[in-house]
Amino acid sequence: MMTHSPPELADRAALLRNRARAGGENFLHTIAHEELALRLAEVNRQFTSPAIVTGHPQLWADFLPGAELVPDDAVLALEAGAHDLVIHAMALHWAADPVGQMVQARRALRPDGLFLAVLPGGQTLAELRACLAQAEADISGGLSPRVVPMAEIRDLGGLLQRAGLAMPVADTVSQHVAYQRIETLYADLRAMGERNALAARRRSFTPRTVFARAAELYAAHYADEAGRLRASFDLLFLTGWAPDSSQPRPLRPGSAQARLADALGTQESPLPDQIKIPSKD
Repeated sequence: MMTHSPPELADRAALLRNRARAGGENFLHTIAHEELALRLAEVNRQFTSPAIVTGHPQLWADFLPGAELVPDDAVLALEAGAHDLVIHAMALHWAADPVGQMVQARRALRPDGLFLAVLPGGQTLAELRACLAQAEADISGGLSPRVVPMAEIRDLGGLLQRAGLAMPVADTVSQHVAYQRIETLYADLRAMGERNALAARRRSFTPRTVFARAAELYAAHYADEAGRLRASFDLLFLTGWAPDSSQPRPLRPGSAQARLADALGTQESPLPDQIKIPSKD
């Protein structure tokens, strides 16, 4: 039986090179730290064997004392059933097979272990994506991949279920940043190791006129009254649990022992056999 691997999203060598050169301002990782700490504080449990999957070990080494740091390779270096907490930190957006990454994380969890993930997605860099695409179309008459595709939260919630995780939850934290110049936005992306490392990216030299045109479009469409350029960042947070018999389960339909109307103290009224839909005429 033949199996088909998903197409490579990232040029792994370029991605690792970009991450190695990262440094300086990493405000997205700071927000991710703070939000994950809040979520862990809401869980009434002490985790004794956590693991963190990340492409940025220098930024996550001190997040949880004693946590095992694992690179975000296609095959994760995680032992089955060895952990009560697995965090996938700011790397899942570069995975060619995000479900596969979640499945591996679930297998590494003990029963009732917690999976948490944080990644950029949604409307992240929507302004930059639109301006670069329009600029390249204007100058060269074509398009090439320049920004990693951003997942939508409604899709990721379904992926948690496909990975076999129980009680899945997905939510978003949005951050809007104002830049004086588009070059400062580019510098922030370099500092976070998020330069273009797409496998399908154009390898030839891009004319400077493309970036100059993108800057013009950005200033024309996404500047505030003070002339600062708006940039959107959405961090998507995913939560799921390794299945366990102790977890709450939904009741079988029709098994309720009390009526909702009695609980609410209201009068229950039966629906008519035929419901008339009013005419718009």
